[in-house]
Parts: sequence; structure tokens; C-alpha cells
Amino acid sequence: MNRARRAAQRGLVDRAVLLVMLAVLTGIAAGIGGYTLVYAEGFSYASSDSKVCANCHIMNSQYDSWQKSSHHAAAGCVDCHLPRDFIGKWTAKALNGYHHSKAFTFQDFDEPIAIKPGNSRILQENCLGCHGDLVHDAAAETGRTGEFTCVHCHQSVGHGDRAALGGPRS
Repeated sequence: MNRARRAAQRGLVDRAVLLVMLAVLTGIAAGIGGYTLVYAEGFSYASSDSKVCANCHIMNSQYDSWQKSSHHAAAGCVDCHLPRDFIGKWTAKALNGYHHSKAFTFQDFDEPIAIKPGNSRILQENCLGCHGDLVHDAAAETGRTGEFTCVHCHQSVGHGDRAALGGPRS
């Protein structure tokens, strides 16, 4: 009987130690995550302010060139680079946020930075969303939208010349 009682007490102690360790580890993870969120201005990414895109120094040249571009007065970063529907916008923000934070944390990105295929499709849809009436005939040609994108010819419209930290793309 005494052995059973000691074994039960030991089991409770072991569980209590595990719970304390779990609480400490959870607290450490939450603290590091909270600090990172504040330090990286994480809540600012929920806004539509174009200044947010320059939170990372790698985007400074794109932000500066956008301020001087023909689209500065008419469109901000989110107008071109995010879907217009609610679910699509927040899904793209979440995915881009994850990929950007991973790339910048591990310094695993191309220089100059380059748009990914999924984001390029969003950009093309937004170009046509605003300018579709002007380019309807050209975009409606068979195979035309698959072969060319608006930025194929108009690459300097949003960001000026294609140059970044690594220089012009060759």
C-alpha cells in the first residue's frame, strides 16, 4: 500500500514538473514571438499603407521609385500587388508575410529581388482590372495573355528602372 502511494505521488510530481516545463517553454516562445512581432512592426502589415512595404531595407529602392512613378498618385502597393477580394487579399498577405520573413531571416532571396509567379499573376489581374478597357483588344487576342504580361512592356511604370541592391538585371 505504501509503495502504491509513493508511486502515485511520484507520478503527480513528474506530471507537475512536465507542466511547469511546458509552461516555461510556452512562455519563452510567446516572449520571443511577441518581441519579434513588435520589433518587426508586425501589426503594421495589416494596413494598406505603402510605407509598410519599406519596413525591410531591401524594398527601399522599390518604395523610392514608386514615389516618383506615374502610378504614385493613383495606386499604392496593395492596389497592384494584392488581390482585390477580402479572402484573396488576406491570404496573399499571410503567405507573402511568411515567405518574406523566412527569406529575410535566412537571407535566402535573389538580389535584385524578383516577383514570384503567383504574385505576378495577381499583378497582371490588377493591371487589367484598372486598364482592361484600354487594352481589351490586345489582351483578348488568342494566347496573348499567356505570352506577355503588362509589365513585359511597362516594367518601369510602378517602380522605375529595374534595379535594386544588386544592380540592374542582366
